[in-house]
Amino acid sequence: MKALASPLVAALVMGLLASPAIAQNTGAENQLDAVIKNGKLRVCTTGDYKPFTFHDKPANNYQGIDIDLAKSLASSLGVEADFVATTWKTLLADFTTGKCDIAMGGISVTLERQKQVFFSEPYLVNGKAPIARCEDEAKFQSIADINKPDVTVIVNPGGTNEKFVREKLSDAKIEIYPDNVTIFRQILDGKADIMIAESVETELQEKLHPGLCAINPEKPLQYGEMGYMLPEGAVVFKAYVDQWLHLAKATGEFDRIYASHVK
Repeated sequence: MKALASPLVAALVMGLLASPAIAQNTGAENQLDAVIKNGKLRVCTTGDYKPFTFHDKPANNYQGIDIDLAKSLASSLGVEADFVATTWKTLLADFTTGKCDIAMGGISVTLERQKQVFFSEPYLVNGKAPIARCEDEAKFQSIADINKPDVTVIVNPGGTNEKFVREKLSDAKIEIYPDNVTIFRQILDGKADIMIAESVETELQEKLHPGLCAINPEKPLQYGEMGYMLPEGAVVFKAYVDQWLHLAKATGEFDRIYASHVK
């Protein structure tokens, strides 16, 4: 029996080492170690989505809730945050080809994205809400009110806003506008009637653009969560990010950062 046990144990050990779970765990440990070894946390971010991420081009610096949180995460690892520019249209491709270690900046957790990446625990419950000129607020109280041929819905390309609009508002006139920073001005100028965005963004843009009103942001048209995008299989790295996020919330750091950009 002893003679048989040794080969059997060896075979079991070899099988375990070759299993996807063990291979993933090893890769995950290497991912976390690589960030620390490189001395920087590469953060993919669009830089066009206040209050989460905004690239001030003249000053060449990034600002926002997730920018400050990225710096906090990097600091906890003893490294520097290195922001890597991306777009909503190229975000998934940039991330899955290894241009960054994590993606941050108001990113919605979706099942389609989940097929290719890991997500951190959600850090914010959000949802899609309309924003329009204040005089039109009463006209756009529901999807049925908006989904009409004589309503022009403006949307930034490549993200979940466009996906929502194409799925839920296909009868409306859809205007694709590439600049997510100046897109709200188009509504004020009468070039579009309405935009669909995350409820927290509509509330901020209402403050930044007098004349625009966020419509029922406390009752979004669609439930949504935001999280941080992580490499698929990065189990140990995800565990670290989740624990950092938990502590940031428990200590009040998250609330302080959030309030500094929203309130």
